[in-house]
Amino acid sequence: MPQKPKRLPLPKRFSAAITEKAYAKLRDLNADWHFGNNYLLTILLENFDDVIDEKKFQQVMETFIAEYGQPDAGGMKPNKTQG
Repeated sequence: MPQKPKRLPLPKRFSAAITEKAYAKLRDLNADWHFGNNYLLTILLENFDDVIDEKKFQQVMETFIAEYGQPDAGGMKPNKTQG
């Protein structure tokens, strides 16, 4: 008798807004791997250090901060060069 695969419990729930570009990438991953969005995000975040290039990620974060600033309690605050 084949063993039933384990189910990964996903107890944390939160509402997240993502860009259309990010959602399109999530849909592409879903089409390739056939996991739901919650599982895909869990897999990516739990294995973050194994799936990213740390130097490239640092550059992406610095570029994002230069363009949009950093978040504070009230949302995104502009960087010093923005109005």
